[in-house]
Amino acid sequence: MNLPYEWHIGWRYTRAGRAGRRNAFISFISGVSMLGIALGVAALIIVLSVMNGFQKEVRDRMLSVIAHIELFEAAGQALPDWTQLAAQARQHPQVVGAAPFVAAQTLIGRGDELRGAIVRGIVPAEEANVTDLARQYRDTTLAGLTPGAWNVVLGAELARLLGARVGDKVTIAAPGGQVTPAGVVPRLKQFTVSGIFEVGHYEYDSALALVALDDAARLFRAEGPVGVQLRLADVHQAREVGGALAQQLGSGVIVRDWTRTNRSWYDAVQVEKRMMFIILTLIVAVAAFNLVSTLVMTVTDKRADIAILRTLGASPRSIMGIFIVQGATAGIIGTLSGVALGLLVAFNIDVIVPAIERALGVAFLPSNIYVISSMPSEPLASDIVPVVVISLVLAFVATLYPSWRASRVNPAEALRYE
Repeated sequence: MNLPYEWHIGWRYTRAGRAGRRNAFISFISGVSMLGIALGVAALIIVLSVMNGFQKEVRDRMLSVIAHIELFEAAGQALPDWTQLAAQARQHPQVVGAAPFVAAQTLIGRGDELRGAIVRGIVPAEEANVTDLARQYRDTTLAGLTPGAWNVVLGAELARLLGARVGDKVTIAAPGGQVTPAGVVPRLKQFTVSGIFEVGHYEYDSALALVALDDAARLFRAEGPVGVQLRLADVHQAREVGGALAQQLGSGVIVRDWTRTNRSWYDAVQVEKRMMFIILTLIVAVAAFNLVSTLVMTVTDKRADIAILRTLGASPRSIMGIFIVQGATAGIIGTLSGVALGLLVAFNIDVIVPAIERALGVAFLPSNIYVISSMPSEPLASDIVPVVVISLVLAFVATLYPSWRASRVNPAEALRYE
């Protein structure tokens, strides 16, 4: 290959340990620097992949219960014709399902137990077009939600807290009250527990109850559905689609996507991921700047070689290029090795973690404490590419000062004692 001589010499210095014992220590330090970069990059990829896996697990369980986007009348009144609003929303290519609903914060009691919960009125057949929960339980658990039956389906944790089982009676207190000569008294209605669901998300398992839409409308004194739920083809496009629907439907309709209804969780996950990225990037930076000491030692050891090259006509720029090639080569090898190791672990973490648990006799995610008993992982190119770029840039920056010092070596001074 007709490469510049700077490339050949820089690559030879990277393999300096093979030239003899004299350079073995420098080669060892260079190897440690590459290993440090590789481990830092691998750790960053593995941690981000595991965080993505946990985020996906929680998000999928959450979105199995709630819709991707909700539409409301700006005046807060019931929709006169929810099918018309749904048809307008379906004009957007991302919208693949729609269903009406009524929801309100209530109190649910049984005996001496009283718990706050959200009661959502749904039509199971329509709801199946929007949520995975309704699609899964439409013909079983949700089959009893027929108008006028006054049945309720409770989340598993809510049923446990109330001590309720299928067939038991629970009392739901609607918000507001009824004005009587004796004053304002709460509106109470007794429901029969016709089923219990569990999605593995505590917030919904402990605070969500499903009833027939007509029953909920009568209980809450609504003239019909108060909103329309939408399902999207790509859940990650919820904010963009929500903005487009807000412009399309006008100011008379409030559009709320799932990232805003669960804003605290969504923002916490994003901040946590950014902070973890910054912290682990510092580890990569420390490893990358170990190249500085490696190159400084190499420059000190190769002063005579540098002087000879200068006397043969090599320019300071060429000398600088030699050591930049040496440092960049170490950075590239370390980065690529780290990417390979990180992806190997990330794609096989479901095998590696159980093997470690068996070897140590411990369980990192006990099934009786955590809903997720296995370590999830989801490597994403959007995470891996920035890691690779940052690692290579840090390695390149670390070579600049030692390379500049090498270019400033005075040939006469370097050869005086040779």
